[in-house]
Amino acid sequence: MRLGTKAWNNVVIISMLLMIFFLNGLHHKLNPQTELQGPQRLLPEQSFVLTLAFPGYKIERIGTSWRIDGPWQAQPEQLQALVALWQTAQLDVAQVSLNQEQALSVAQFWLASQELPLSYQLYLADGQYYLFDKQQQHWLQLSFEQANQLFAPLALSSN
Repeated sequence: MRLGTKAWNNVVIISMLLMIFFLNGLHHKLNPQTELQGPQRLLPEQSFVLTLAFPGYKIERIGTSWRIDGPWQAQPEQLQALVALWQTAQLDVAQVSLNQEQALSVAQFWLASQELPLSYQLYLADGQYYLFDKQQQHWLQLSFEQANQLFAPLALSSN
């Protein structure tokens, strides 16, 4: 049985699609994603924060200083310390799954190297605080003291 030009084109197209399908799935089998363990940084190393926003608060870099827009009264040094705390914070990965509709608060970071903001949602479940990293899609566990420091403009309760 002889195939015409159209038929051979179809054979080539179908074989290329099958090859793409198998090669695309093959890299997932060869390099499976490893489970995150140990402390994880919140912000990328050497990140340059332009803005940090909480609901009702916005902390912006103005040259080499910082200013806040919102009812929280803080000195530029306090604002710099808050941003530095976020940049150096490392939290342990938690194996939980919480209802993402019940966030206590959210922190968003605009970095110089990224177009979209990084978003972290704060949750309280069974007396324990958790932070959900929306970009990496994983949960991080933090103590009341850590939550209180990272979300300083907000009044968090210990229970």
